[in-house]
Amino acid sequence: MTVIKPVFHHVTIKTSRLQEMVDWYCKVVGVEVNFQDEYNAWTTNDEANHRLAFLSVPGLEDDADKAKHTGMHHSAFEYASFDELMVSYERLRDEGILPAFSLDHGLTISLYYKDPEGNYVELQSDNFGDWKQSSHFMRTSKDFQSNPIGTFFDPEKVCQAHRAGESFATLQPAIRAGKFQPDGVSAMGGLPASDAGTPVRLGS
Repeated sequence: MTVIKPVFHHVTIKTSRLQEMVDWYCKVVGVEVNFQDEYNAWTTNDEANHRLAFLSVPGLEDDADKAKHTGMHHSAFEYASFDELMVSYERLRDEGILPAFSLDHGLTISLYYKDPEGNYVELQSDNFGDWKQSSHFMRTSKDFQSNPIGTFFDPEKVCQAHRAGESFATLQPAIRAGKFQPDGVSAMGGLPASDAGTPVRLGS
């Protein structure tokens, strides 16, 4: 029987910090609240009735070992271009919100932020500007096969180079090659840490 493929619609997050979470996602990805009460909020950043929902029922507790437990690693939002990603990076930086880490995955440039509950949120742009091309890269590239997680980079160094006039076509291969390494890299929310610029291999 043919599978009727549904379109992905929304994510719901349990939280003990309802207003803080709503405010953070409003600031970071531009959601607007369609409905909110004492314990719940439904928000969206497009035409859907909701894309991110928050449930704050009484009795929820923080998980001190969250990073060690199974579960969703991150959600992700994509910009139409690398320039839009850098503009958003600068806006958030100027508001005191910085990425926890940043990776060139080969198919995307990705900045990972932590929300108030410690969930990772990826802001990304497609390196090819075309999902067909980036999908082909994933399926066929030896570079991706050897380094599927990505190369760490310092987003401020990249942003400054871009603002100085360096094109994305020049920047991206340099980022992937480790020429914009950060000073250090911490563990990626339950994934292993790596030396800056060194490919991350799960299970190593």
